[in-house]
Amino acid sequence: MKISTRGRYALRFMIDLALHDSSGFTALKDVSNRQGISIKYLEQITSLLSKFGLLQSVRGPQGGYRLSKPADQYSVGEILRITEGDLAPVACLAEAVNNCPRKAECSTLEMWQGLNEVINKYLDSKTLADLVPDYKALGEPEYFI
Repeated sequence: MKISTRGRYALRFMIDLALHDSSGFTALKDVSNRQGISIKYLEQITSLLSKFGLLQSVRGPQGGYRLSKPADQYSVGEILRITEGDLAPVACLAEAVNNCPRKAECSTLEMWQGLNEVINKYLDSKTLADLVPDYKALGEPEYFI
């Protein structure tokens, strides 16, 4: 399993919103400046996260995005599944029912199932709120043009 830029940027975007939650709606250009992510890429991410109800948005000069619920109610696993799709380490575990024709004689299936369980349990145990203190400890990144 490899998390793509979309998944990593979505987490950074959501952490940024959690950090600036008290200031109301946050403009994409502000997140773009702080995170060094293009507005175009952020638009794709916000579209996806909004579709699944993770964000609230308002148009206009005072508009922007904010979390639709408190940061401690978002699991990292939830955000990554929305942006990445399934997090299964092998294709046969990506669906609810394993339809692999070799599953009855697969000597590695149990190992892959265990890895899949560990990955999902870990990512579901981490919330957005858990990541905010680590981000604060690192300080706001500075980007120069």
